[in-house]
Amino acid sequence: MNIITVVWDNLAWRSAFIAWAIAQFLKGFTSIRPRGFSWKHFLGTGGMPSSHSAFVSGLTTAVGILEGFGSTLFAACFVFSMIVMYDAAGLRRAAGKQAAILNKLIDELIHTGELKQARLKELLGHTPYEVFAGASLGILVAVLVCR
Repeated sequence: MNIITVVWDNLAWRSAFIAWAIAQFLKGFTSIRPRGFSWKHFLGTGGMPSSHSAFVSGLTTAVGILEGFGSTLFAACFVFSMIVMYDAAGLRRAAGKQAAILNKLIDELIHTGELKQARLKELLGHTPYEVFAGASLGILVAVLVCR
């Protein structure tokens, strides 16, 4: 049996991957742009819904369904998921806000002719709403895949 088949037959992996793929795909459409689909948001970090949250909640929910919500494996996945989602909404979000402030400073300096610097990436983290939407998507996908 080839490795791709073995991995795809793992329902926990399949749930996580499908949830991540749907979330990443949706990002291309959820950014507010008059021109429609955004490749920048489709391929990048941040945005709605959180694909990190969808990925880990899809995995955690599938493990809970398959191994039991009282299992040690579920507990480990749950803790891992909380750390990932906290990071997405907390630390990475703060880094994105700092990048926005630095970019504003750089723009002001460029207009005065005193400094030329590359812009920093601002869309690093997620709002709590984006994390919740990603987590909800992951749970829904895992329930559908593992039923």
